[in-house]
Order: sequence, then C-alpha cells, then structure tokens
Amino acid sequence: MAISIEEIVYKEYGKCVEISNGTVDVVVTVDVGPRIIRFGFTGKENMFCEVPQTTQPVDEPVGGVWKMKGGHRLWHSPENMPRSYIPDDAPVEWCKIENGIKVKQKVEPWVQIEKEMEITLAACCDRVRVVHRLTNRNAWPVEFSVWGITVMSQGGKEIVPQPARDTGFLGNRVLALWPYSKMNDRRVYWGDKYIVLQQDPGAERPFKFGINNEDGWAAYFNHGNLFIKRYVHQMGAKYPDFGVSYETYTNDFMLEMESLSPLTLVEPGGTASHVEEWELIGDVEMPSNDEAEIDAVVKEHIICCCDCC
Repeated sequence: MAISIEEIVYKEYGKCVEISNGTVDVVVTVDVGPRIIRFGFTGKENMFCEVPQTTQPVDEPVGGVWKMKGGHRLWHSPENMPRSYIPDDAPVEWCKIENGIKVKQKVEPWVQIEKEMEITLAACCDRVRVVHRLTNRNAWPVEFSVWGITVMSQGGKEIVPQPARDTGFLGNRVLALWPYSKMNDRRVYWGDKYIVLQQDPGAERPFKFGINNEDGWAAYFNHGNLFIKRYVHQMGAKYPDFGVSYETYTNDFMLEMESLSPLTLVEPGGTASHVEEWELIGDVEMPSNDEAEIDAVVKEHIICCCDCC
C-alpha cells in the first residue's frame, strides 16, 4: 500500500498533516503541538479523544493556559507544575520523511527542553511507529524520562499485563497509586494476570495507577476495534514514580495510556529518545473481565511473531 501525506484542516485544530495507507489515517497537528490528534480506520471513529475545550491554568513563572486538546502528546516526567504544563499552542516545524513526517516544537520557554516526534505508518499493515525525542537546551544537565501519553476516546476498556517473572522470595511488581485513586474503584478489576480499567463517562472522579510493565504492551478496546501500544521496558533501569514504566489515568471523558523511558541525566545539547509502536485491528469484540477471554485475545492479536512487530 502506498503512503499518502497531505496537509488538511482538521476541525478546531487548524492546519494538520494526514498520513494514510488507504485503510487507516493518522492526523498530526502543525498549527499547534506536537500532537497526534487522530488515529483510526479511514472514515470511521477516532480511537483518540478530542477535547479542545478543556484547559488548565499554568502557575508562574510560566503563566498562561495549557489546553488538553486530546490525542497523543510528548511530555517529560516526573510530572510537575508548571514544568509539565508549558502551553503547546504555537506552530511546529515539520518535514516529510519516508512513510511519515517529523515534527519539532520550538524550545520550551523556562524549561528549555525541545520536543520532536517522528511518526511513520507501515505500508504493509495498520501499524504506526512514533519516535519521541527530548533535547536538553539548558546550560546544565537535567534528569528526566521521555513520556508518551495517548488520550483514548470514551467508553473503552483497557488491558494491562502484570509481570509474571518468578523472583522467588523477592517481589516482582511495583504498583504506584495516586492520592485520588481508590483501590475499590468500580472501574478497575485487579486480576491475576491482568489489570482491567473501564473508561466510564458517568464516573467523574479520576483514577490512576502505574506498574513496571515488563511485557511492554497495553491494549484498548473501543468502537469494535483493538488498539495496541507497544514499547520496550528496560529491565534494571531507573524509572520515575517509584519505578514504573507504564501509567494509566481515567476520568469521565477519556483514558490515558502512558509509557515512559528510563530516567536519564541528559547533558546540555544531549537527547533522550523513546519509541512506541501502535497497531489498530478491526472487528475485535471487547472481552469481559474473565481472564480466559482476555488470554484468547492476547494470544490471537497481541503476542505474535510477524516481521513487522
């Protein structure tokens, strides 16, 4: 399949670039960003959430307003106000690369971090590769983790695998919880092999957890489709938030799937990178919380040996 790349105007987001293989399309904002605001089957529902109206005031000395927008964004962790909430409302530079585009944001004021993403779409299948890069433009070293945050649309169900490595007398998993997260929240199912999180438009209270996701994947079922996010969990590396490489957050209008690179001390002019690979599969029924049903989906669609994995 040939890959088409063209400028379009997409809803409230202004000028964007659409990357398509004829089956799926990816829409990247260039009037603002960098954001990937859409990923879905052509002419069908967006798997990502779009929330242009949601805002967050930013503390001084930065000031201004950070706009949620939705879609997929690039941040640096650990999260902090105002560092993490530098508004991304200015145009970005972009250029074509093979089967995709590269987008680069101007250096963030005050923080002095430069964000860049390379987004490519496979010609052979409905897979996207996103290379995230953060460059330190300060005059001193800065320690951070590269953080890929994908905001998913309402009504879906997320599956996160739990580590299964046998560590004998030692613990084999870390579970990080945020102050607002209730262990008995009805949206979360703490299974034996998987953690299941349901996005519920009727539940406004936020919920978030993080885990050392050694399998390096998480899945989201919605609109009759299966979205898979893959990345590499680096064993023995130092991760933020008590040592988790994957985090997820939900409220009443979205669910975030978040992967992280190890915490890295980046020298002036140095760059840290983190790669995610996405896949979209159609006509996949959302499983119940029964782990036998989940296992069947995982074996059929997620654990595979094909050349493009």
